[in-house]
Amino acid sequence: MEDRPLQVLHLETAPYPDQRPSTGGLRKSVRVFQYKRNYLQNFIQSIFSSIDLRERQGCTMVVGGDGRYFNTTAIQVIVQMAAANGLVLSSVPYLSQVGRLLIGQNGIMSTPAVSSVIRKFKAIGGFVLTASHNPGGPDGEFGIKFNIANGGPAPTAVTDKIFQISRSLEEYAICPELTVDLTTLGKQSFDLENKFKPFTVEIVDPVESYANMLRNIFDFAALKELLSGQNHIRIRLDAMNGAIGPYVKKILCEELGSPANSAINCIPQEDFGGRLPDPNLTNAADLLETMKSGQFDFGAAFDGDGDRNMILGKNGFFINPSDSVAVIAANIFCIPYFQHMGVRGFARTMSSSAALDNVAKATKIQLYETPTGWKFFGKLMDAGRLSLCGEENFGTGADHIREKDGLWAVLAWLSVLAFRKQSVEEVMIDHWKTYGRNYYTRYDYEDVEIDVAVDLMLDLEVIITDKTFVGQKITVGEKTYAVEKADNFEYSDPVDGSITRNQAALVLFSVSVEPRQEPRYISTWTATRKTKTSYYTTHR
Repeated sequence: MEDRPLQVLHLETAPYPDQRPSTGGLRKSVRVFQYKRNYLQNFIQSIFSSIDLRERQGCTMVVGGDGRYFNTTAIQVIVQMAAANGLVLSSVPYLSQVGRLLIGQNGIMSTPAVSSVIRKFKAIGGFVLTASHNPGGPDGEFGIKFNIANGGPAPTAVTDKIFQISRSLEEYAICPELTVDLTTLGKQSFDLENKFKPFTVEIVDPVESYANMLRNIFDFAALKELLSGQNHIRIRLDAMNGAIGPYVKKILCEELGSPANSAINCIPQEDFGGRLPDPNLTNAADLLETMKSGQFDFGAAFDGDGDRNMILGKNGFFINPSDSVAVIAANIFCIPYFQHMGVRGFARTMSSSAALDNVAKATKIQLYETPTGWKFFGKLMDAGRLSLCGEENFGTGADHIREKDGLWAVLAWLSVLAFRKQSVEEVMIDHWKTYGRNYYTRYDYEDVEIDVAVDLMLDLEVIITDKTFVGQKITVGEKTYAVEKADNFEYSDPVDGSITRNQAALVLFSVSVEPRQEPRYISTWTATRKTKTSYYTTHR
């Protein structure tokens, strides 16, 4: 008896009002995706329905996640719905189907690698299954982000379209009998009842394509000499049981020759080993203590999906993210990629310090200040205006892809060390001597009640719009702070002239000190419109 084609079903559903994706996609507790009827299916269908049918014809899409709990379940549903979504809902004539899915082995692929694969295979987009640095496990969080054809996060126009579709969705298409083997590399083909070309799933090595990209960016021979040559440095990298672990082992240890004990927590786990996969001094405390012992010269930690990084020097010397991107910018031509491609511009988020501004001014390279969200950087890159960028939240990247890239940042730092033949601390101190030092502090207030956060922002808006606020003085000890400027940050996009408003309440102070005089500087305080309210102070 011949195998019958797999059946495609159209199933009724009811819309949810809360499926508006942010820059980081749609993030909810695992239990929402797992137990709310059709919650996962509704959002996936909304994404497929947002894509023009002509673009879907025989197209390629990419799927990968950070390995957190519910990752493989969600991937199976995405595969079933990708296969089915050639049959258009509500009796619209059939036009096309998603022709091929590229999926990381075991469903795991770092966010930078997803961006790389989308660009390499000219896919129309991809699903990134991650809640970034938020907790994993059955009681943790899960997220789905849609990246577009440039490899970067979907812009506002796309996420708004997805949200509008989600609010009126009445049915979704699925092929429930289709099951893909995520463990075995290679192609798997499935015949569907629509009798068109077979639907193909290809399980790919999540590391090799990304590693090959890095080989074309950095001088691997110089890095190998730094890590395993006669006078090699000792490094310690903490993958925090996230998706980046296999990449670290393959590239840093197996290929560049760093000893096996250089990399720890490299096996992805559904709950990230019970830790919060956030590369900062609190959550990577074990790494910090190890670095304080003096046995390693360079340390780094990554977040769950591998796009963020934290850099440490010997004895626990900490590099804040704003300084990190500034150091790379100041030494950018020690990286072969930029020797060949040149440098078009630098950019940072408005909540970062002005350390990068100092380098841009000295090198006469254009500097852009954007709202939070990598999509703003990606747009500048696509327009040929931007080469290197960074944000305050441990994210650094370049125009090789359209996502922040933790492992790229580590190799960039190692390239600087190999070129300058200095320690992390020496590089940083020389940088401060050359460009000046920008002091930076960030405070995160977790699990703030939404009503409290909204009230805080509303009250702050009243204060900063009061015409008498500018000029007010506040004295603390010997220092007197005078409000020089207060407004709500807005961004005028240099590519298309669009305006992005209401991004953060921004207050700038000038400071005077009595009785002795110190150099005048500007201090900035901002509060972002998020439930997890953050406060930043930057001495610019």
